[in-house]
Amino acid sequence: MKFGLNLLLWTGELSDAMLPVLEMLKKMGYDGVELPLFNYDLDYAAWGKRLDGLGLQRSSVTVRGADDNPVSPDSAVRARGIANTKRAIDCAAAVGATHLVGPFHSALGYFTGQGPTADEWKWGVDSMRQVAEHAGRAGVTLGVECLNRFECYLLNTHADAARFAREVNHPNCRVMYDAFHAHIEEKNIPAALRSCADVLCHVHISENDRSTPGKGNVRWAENFDTLKAINYDGWLMIEAFGLALPELAAATKIWRRMFDSEEQLARDGLAFMKAEYAKRW
Repeated sequence: MKFGLNLLLWTGELSDAMLPVLEMLKKMGYDGVELPLFNYDLDYAAWGKRLDGLGLQRSSVTVRGADDNPVSPDSAVRARGIANTKRAIDCAAAVGATHLVGPFHSALGYFTGQGPTADEWKWGVDSMRQVAEHAGRAGVTLGVECLNRFECYLLNTHADAARFAREVNHPNCRVMYDAFHAHIEEKNIPAALRSCADVLCHVHISENDRSTPGKGNVRWAENFDTLKAINYDGWLMIEAFGLALPELAAATKIWRRMFDSEEQLARDGLAFMKAEYAKRW
């Protein structure tokens, strides 16, 4: 098992200003970090060397929007989505990230007023298959993320995400599990995890209010017990959000401070994950 933290708690883009944070996380005992890949023009190879020097492994995360929606009825928009996710994969490979995760299956925060159509599902699978082929050549594993119904409409449950990945039918297309979204959408946490166990490659440890793991209402015992039962041994990656990024606060609808400090959240979150791990593994 590896313990990590998503850098979206602080930033949407790597910069020299993040070096003290990265050094702090390494000293705390984190194995690695999850890197936001929204700007594809950074020198990710150079950042890979810096992270190697710090002894931090990494995964990465990206998203798609309405203008590059892989399930758009407009073939040009779908093609743009495929191209942009391929660019994100290239960045992930350059920085040495093992995984690229996130809701890049469809547009974040865009809705048609109805559920997914058969055509949208087909376009999504076809788009993702092309992306997965590129990921295979790059040596990056894709972790498709389902989101709650208020953030997307294509994939809302982990069973949905698993069925999607199985239809893509490529070894580099798998799914990730997120405790925050599961807390909203799943009726049964063990069943949700078992529904995607055969294609599970990544886990987000995310509290129901998006702040410090273990301080909210997520059914953590059920989550960790089932992860142990299905023999999961990949990343446990904290995903928490605050007010550091106005554009992210707007996207996540977080308007009040949920924790004392980012450092406190990182320290307490790591202690929580390691304590739960020690009880079971």
